[in-house]
Amino acid sequence: MSVLAATTMSAPAIWSIIVIAGIGTYLIRLSFIGAWGRFNTVPPVVTRALSLVPAAVMAALVLPGLFYADGDFDLWSARLLAGILAAIVAVRFRNVLATVTTGMVALWILQAI
Repeated sequence: MSVLAATTMSAPAIWSIIVIAGIGTYLIRLSFIGAWGRFNTVPPVVTRALSLVPAAVMAALVLPGLFYADGDFDLWSARLLAGILAAIVAVRFRNVLATVTTGMVALWILQAI
């Protein structure tokens, strides 16, 4: 059974929505590129805001996996404890390899317990 069979919309309607969403996304990105070309310098406020985007994206990707390991909120999961240990190593040593290694070893040990 295909996914389309479970919906009430026809295949052309679904494809139309996908194409329209793609065109909309493209136009939004194009508008920023066009607007950026009109400025000689980027305002400091925008530069400051854009510098915070990578940390926000990383937090949005990582934190749900730490707190909701099996779909339920678990404050004492192995993932969360390993993540906390990895965060401590990251702040203390500022070494990506040490952070990843510590987090993975801690996760393996905590899952084995």
